Amino acid sequence: MLGFLYRRILYMIPTVFLVSIVTFIIIQLPPGDYLDTLAAELSDQGGLDEGTAQALRDQYGLGQPIYVQYYKWMKGILLHGNFGLSFEKNVPVNDLIWDRLGWTFGISILTLLFIWIVALPIGVYSAVRKYSFGDYAATFLGFVGLAIPNFLLALVMMYIAFKYFGQSVGGLVSPQYLDAPWTWDKFVDLLKHIWMPIVVVGTSGAAALIRIMRANLLDELYRPYVTTARAKGMSEFQLLLRYPLRVALNPFVSTIGWILPTLVSGEIIVAVVMNLPTTGPLLLRALLVQDMYLAGSLILIVSLLTVLGTLISDLLLAWIDPRIRYQ
Repeated sequence: MLGFLYRRILYMIPTVFLVSIVTFIIIQLPPGDYLDTLAAELSDQGGLDEGTAQALRDQYGLGQPIYVQYYKWMKGILLHGNFGLSFEKNVPVNDLIWDRLGWTFGISILTLLFIWIVALPIGVYSAVRKYSFGDYAATFLGFVGLAIPNFLLALVMMYIAFKYFGQSVGGLVSPQYLDAPWTWDKFVDLLKHIWMPIVVVGTSGAAALIRIMRANLLDELYRPYVTTARAKGMSEFQLLLRYPLRVALNPFVSTIGWILPTLVSGEIIVAVVMNLPTTGPLLLRALLVQDMYLAGSLILIVSLLTVLGTLISDLLLAWIDPRIRYQ
């Protein structure tokens, strides 16, 4: 198992390196740079004069070749943990992203748990009670969850919470707790608000995994080994947990590799709609104004989550199915 883990970690190093290169190149693809965007925004005020623009370009290193900018960026990250300077806000990227990353990771992990708690039992029930009323209801709700855009669901839930329950909407805490220190009352208020983005972001993922779990388990329930175990007198519940469910979990577990980064990147519009203090609105603004170090750092972190999610999936699959680690 340790050899399997070492190989997977070694594969991660060149993958992350290549991802960082592609990320930096993609950010540089649009014509112009941050100063061109800034000059366009200030056009009504006379714009930037050439001398000021050149001084800022020299200060930020925008006049240097792309490989030089990339080298300086990666050198700062690898040697000092410094993700560079945000052009728009003129502060280190580290100061902007760490607080928001905490909220983003917290919401993402809770959403992932919500997806699993909802999808696993419903998917198993739909497969075991195939073509029952509950199966049809789960299928209908699954299609609805896949069809409704997250931001639209957020708007509907915010309206219902405000209209019928009198709850403040937008943000993770009520306005009176925004700048207040953490207390038990503030924590309780957080719990009253945080469930909504978790449900909104996790709905489509849960709907997709319900269908995956149902299809996987249906493929296993009628295999000869299940019939043989049933003929030996094993109870249905014990049989289900010991054989077909364990095999059906393989594709289910492997979805962590794409669900985890999808939760982080997919909450951008939801975060804007619900005014969440996460990385989504920050990344959107950075892309709009071509704040390349800020945008590149956030995209790199999302890409790293993809690699980590794949590693977690591989380890869980190797733990569930010994054939994987032996190969």
